[in-house]
Amino acid sequence: MDWTPQSWRNKPIRQVPSYPDQTKLAEVERKLASYPPLVFAGEARRLRAQLALAAEGRAFVLQGGDCAESFSDFTANIIRDTFRVLLQMAVVLTYGAGVPVVKMGRMAGQFAKPRSSDNETIGGVTLPSYRGDIINGPEFTPEARVPDPARMESGYFQSAGTLNLLRAFASGGYADLHEVHRWNLGFVERSPLAERYRGLASRLDETLAFMAACGMTSLNTPQIRETDFYTSHEALLLPYEQALTRIDSTSGDWYACSSHFLWIGDRTRQPDGAHVEFLRGVKNPLGLKVGPTTSADDLLRLIETLDPGNDAGRLTLISRMGENKVAELLPPLLRAVKREGRKVVWLCDPMHGNTISTSLKVKTRSFDAILGEVRGFFDAHAAEGTFAGGVHVEMTGRPVTECVGGAHQLTEDDLGAHYETFCDPRLNAEQSLELAFLVSEELKQRRGYGA
Repeated sequence: MDWTPQSWRNKPIRQVPSYPDQTKLAEVERKLASYPPLVFAGEARRLRAQLALAAEGRAFVLQGGDCAESFSDFTANIIRDTFRVLLQMAVVLTYGAGVPVVKMGRMAGQFAKPRSSDNETIGGVTLPSYRGDIINGPEFTPEARVPDPARMESGYFQSAGTLNLLRAFASGGYADLHEVHRWNLGFVERSPLAERYRGLASRLDETLAFMAACGMTSLNTPQIRETDFYTSHEALLLPYEQALTRIDSTSGDWYACSSHFLWIGDRTRQPDGAHVEFLRGVKNPLGLKVGPTTSADDLLRLIETLDPGNDAGRLTLISRMGENKVAELLPPLLRAVKREGRKVVWLCDPMHGNTISTSLKVKTRSFDAILGEVRGFFDAHAAEGTFAGGVHVEMTGRPVTECVGGAHQLTEDDLGAHYETFCDPRLNAEQSLELAFLVSEELKQRRGYGA
């Protein structure tokens, strides 16, 4: 393929930090290249097989987590709470979709963020933009904003610790279906829409009771007690990604071992750019953000570059159009991809196209707009005869107040109570579960998803 892990260095690159100390950068890259991989090729292949089912409408994908992980939030409780909400959402979506739900967290590596400008100005002072904790600090000081290669090593060790905890949660009984359902019952009782959700919760109760009566319990059925959980992040910081790329000893293929699933963002999807060059050569399942400026020709060119073999599960297209544009802009892309016979997974990212600023210059997102884009995404797929493969959301397990709306009717006046993000606004735990219940209702009403 005329590809090597470093061939991206000969391509034009965007969203790259300017490290003042290149010697220190090279030293950190060498250290990372000697460290153990964070994930294993076999895990990535297993995820790819599950995504292949989603490409055929036989699975549904839930991808969620922080807009950008913070080094300061590296605690067991924060990791546990986000994992827990993703489990709760997955159970509800499984019931609505009638197919398995593939669970991917924006976790254990989502430390870098693209920015619209290289610099920001506050009070007449201009400094480099904050690009995520793996690159520089959020504090608006000259010292914090200098890109520091040592942060990549901190990101590696925090990712390793997060993965260790996630694997323990997924296989150690914390993901037991009965426990997750009990948590959901608690959410239903707290919700102002309790009556609407109670019917679904009751049917899940009946299902679990029936399974127990048939002898399927946590003690004898691992599928009830354990779950598969995968990590994902945007492959933005290529020196870090290259340093963690390894040859799989069983297949001889190259894998990016920083995460199971990596995606290319809307700002770095240039067909001849460095990010596309790097990811075309690794065998991980990949994602590609598809925004309002994506043309059908560009999309097909990118698909051919990233997935020349048309292998199901290899490529996931993540639509991020905005509620007001999805009905117009998504169908032509669906038609083009379908016409070429491409075996891709389509996900809906209803977050990034629906970011607005309040009168106080605070970024937020409307819950109604988020739900509206998901519904528009489903409508477009139904009209084109293609599969709506899943959702990609920015959320947290904490009770933040960053998005307006939802059953508890958060307003702009409520945002100041617990507005904690350094980047983009996230759904809180209650809003995330509410979205899952509403999407589950949509799935049950639409053909092609059993239930």
